Amino acid sequence: MNYQANFEKWIADPRLCEEGRIELESLQDEAEDIEYRFGGELEFGTAGMRGVIGYGMNMMNIYTVMRATQGLSAWIKSLDKAEQEKGVVISYDTRRKSQEFAKAAAGVLAKNGIKAYLFDDVHPVPMLSYAVRYLQTVAGIMITASHNPKEYNGYKVYGADGAQMSPEDTAKVVAEINKITDYLSVESDENSPLISSVPKTLDEDYIQELSTLTLSKEAVEKCGANLKLVYTPVHGSGYVPVMSILKKLGINATVVEAQAVKDTEFSTVKVPNPEFKETLAMGIALANEIKADVVFGTDPDSDRLGVALKDDNGEFVALSGNQVGILLLDYILTRLSESGEMPSNAAVVKSFVTTGMAKALCDDYGVTLYETPVGFKFIGEKIKQWERDGKHTYIFGFEESCGYLRGTHARDKDAVVASMLCAEMVCYYTYIGKTVYGRLQEIYQKYGYVLDKNVSIQYSGLNAMKEMNAVVDGLKAVQPKELAGINVEAIRDYSAAKRTSANGDVSQMDIPKCNCVYYELEGGSFVCVRPSGTEPKLKIYYSLKAKDEAAANEKLAELQASVNALLESVKE
Repeated sequence: MNYQANFEKWIADPRLCEEGRIELESLQDEAEDIEYRFGGELEFGTAGMRGVIGYGMNMMNIYTVMRATQGLSAWIKSLDKAEQEKGVVISYDTRRKSQEFAKAAAGVLAKNGIKAYLFDDVHPVPMLSYAVRYLQTVAGIMITASHNPKEYNGYKVYGADGAQMSPEDTAKVVAEINKITDYLSVESDENSPLISSVPKTLDEDYIQELSTLTLSKEAVEKCGANLKLVYTPVHGSGYVPVMSILKKLGINATVVEAQAVKDTEFSTVKVPNPEFKETLAMGIALANEIKADVVFGTDPDSDRLGVALKDDNGEFVALSGNQVGILLLDYILTRLSESGEMPSNAAVVKSFVTTGMAKALCDDYGVTLYETPVGFKFIGEKIKQWERDGKHTYIFGFEESCGYLRGTHARDKDAVVASMLCAEMVCYYTYIGKTVYGRLQEIYQKYGYVLDKNVSIQYSGLNAMKEMNAVVDGLKAVQPKELAGINVEAIRDYSAAKRTSANGDVSQMDIPKCNCVYYELEGGSFVCVRPSGTEPKLKIYYSLKAKDEAAANEKLAELQASVNALLESVKE
């Protein structure tokens, strides 16, 4: 691709907006930057597209957003008339240009004769997912880059079931997008009568729906009003819905006011990812001041929940997504069993890179556990499948990346319902004279200690995805017998849906394909390597069973060294 020619074509085009012209003119002597912006196109994958905000074909800007929406529009117009007339609902978070991109998308749909429902203010991912089914639209668009740094934004597409669009339909949309070679040719009509606001009743009905999912009404009534917990929305879209559901249930929460402000720069944090303890630092400081024991925070599009707890020494520790998932899973299983409301065909779903401890809990309660590839859309597909065939009743789904969902009101991660569950879980353990941290230690004592950790290797440049996939492809050609002295019992190649045991037996796996290699280790541990679908990062997941935390950390260091050596061997 001739990046210089593409650059010159854009900068000379009279249709380019003034902001874009000024930005690109300032790059005349920046060859490397020009190559990045115009040497490739922003990839539209099964999770939509995500990139740095700026002008160019490989950036997030109004033209790449409008091009993507034109492709979506063309796909919708290929459907039967009844589907076309359902329209599309659009939401956005607090990021730079999110509202502008959302309005532009609505305008492109309208120009194509497609109804667009646009939220009047920021709303999180789960409410967009809910809105698709609430309004019975053919699709949904969410403008967000989730927990990425402030320089990023993104564009996610949802199907009529409220889950992220299926790989099959995404491929059709991408084919339509790729037909558009003139990025500046797409037209929009933001003043069209086909654009309308999302009904205000949706917000109320969503909160009401969540309130039906509570599990500890008595504990909440006894302890909720006097609870001491701290919540931070980290400048994102979770503030209104999270505080609304807590208020409805009567659960007291102290908000980090400085982080309740909608701030496109996320100026109080390094990155708006509540998985990191430093992102929760202001919440922890407030918790120490008011003597609270729990801090939780949501990311900008409020689909991820981060939690910090006081340990036995009174110090706050940030839990991993796996630990929060296990606590919520244990709480849900416990309360459904205690109340006699556990469905006879109950099932839990997790991604295959999520902690191996989930199986022990589900087995103990006689609940079926299913594994899916990474991506909450696959959990959403299980919900849809079971609603159709009645084989199982979905009770909980989670991913190690701080994503959780109880209920079927949404088909994506929902940090609003997870925040509600987290708060009422604190009420429950307070009511019975325990702490959440103490319960986590009881879980480890009962089922054995598991250390879950993931490491990301950053890539950069236009060939980042190609290079990451090449590393994973290289791993498929080697068959290590052991890693750090732990026997490899089987290797799963998810790109071929194939499992090869240590003795050479090969079996097919009934699971959607993805480029990933997974090592089953003796004793129930595992290592998994996969390229991220949303960022230029190669992700390595470790789940290590050990007698205690100290032993696990010691063995993890050996295991990481072994895996790093394996990765280096396939790069040579």
